[in-house]
Amino acid sequence: MSERSEDPAATVTAQEPPSASPLLETVSTSATDFWNDSCSIAELTYAIEHGATGATTNPTIVGEVLAAELDVWRPRIEGIVAANPSWTEDEVTWSVIEEMAVRGAALLRPDFERENGRKGRLSIQTDPRLYRNAGRIVEQGLRFATLAPNIQVKIPATRAGISAIEEVTAAGISVNATVSFSVPQALAVAEAVERGLDRLGSADSESLTPVCTIMLGRLEDWLSVVAERDGLELGPEAVSWAGIACFKQAYRLYQERAYRTRLLAAAFRSERHWSELIGGDVVLTIPAKWQRAINASDIAVRPRIEDPVPQEAFDVLQRLVPDFRRAYEPDGLSLEEFDTFAPTVRTLRQFISSYHELVAVIRDVMLPDPG
Repeated sequence: MSERSEDPAATVTAQEPPSASPLLETVSTSATDFWNDSCSIAELTYAIEHGATGATTNPTIVGEVLAAELDVWRPRIEGIVAANPSWTEDEVTWSVIEEMAVRGAALLRPDFERENGRKGRLSIQTDPRLYRNAGRIVEQGLRFATLAPNIQVKIPATRAGISAIEEVTAAGISVNATVSFSVPQALAVAEAVERGLDRLGSADSESLTPVCTIMLGRLEDWLSVVAERDGLELGPEAVSWAGIACFKQAYRLYQERAYRTRLLAAAFRSERHWSELIGGDVVLTIPAKWQRAINASDIAVRPRIEDPVPQEAFDVLQRLVPDFRRAYEPDGLSLEEFDTFAPTVRTLRQFISSYHELVAVIRDVMLPDPG
């Protein structure tokens, strides 16, 4: 890809770090880490001030960053286009995605070096259109790993993605399993990582930091659709505990089985997605708006990862919502069903649509409408 320029967001004003905040207290008093759910330099700067030690991105996030910072990025995109006259829209788009990732990774590099690679990584997502093609996912993951020492590769927990996760791990690269909503997916990811780490060997595997995402809010979004579609009377609270219940179940199994993968909670829809997971040896990937809401809250920072979800809410979900049972039970989904699980389908469709919208923005810079 083309030579990288100065950071277009370098005008972000440095501020004195806060003396205390709920997020700072979370990471300083427990094993729980938090990451910024964006590669935006301004948002990542705020997050690091409040204890963030990682960041992540996907096509939707990159599109949002580009929309918010297009006046800053347009000259850089024009420069990439001018320097590479034969490149397609896709090639220019991936150059921008990669450059955003590298710039975000640079902010996290001090953590990465101080913690000997255990923290300070930025996750960049493989092309969502490749969700059925393990070989091409691996190929792109290997390229991403060359962008910066602290890059982590996001791979979907689809059938092909599980195979790719093993291969990328065996190549000595830290993975972040995404498009994952269920306990069965989380277990399949952990087993794939174990196979990859065993193939890699213990000496080379010690520096890796594999994580498996459970997209709490996206599971809950789907269950809300199901409840409305099927006229289910779940009560006002039940759905809001569904993602947390699955995460706590997966965490218990991860601890019992001593997997070398950490769980990561994503797709926040409430402060509960933070507060109920405090104390676990986990990562919380938190969007900027929820970071600010959490830091403005008066919720006590105390370990809750071992607290059970309310029994009434759990019983309602178990009794009335088959897709909750499929997400919660360790054998609720087979590997063959990962790709057709409704939250997977909905999320892949959104990520692919977001990618095409991102390409359209690049097209407008490359080939502006003369009208």
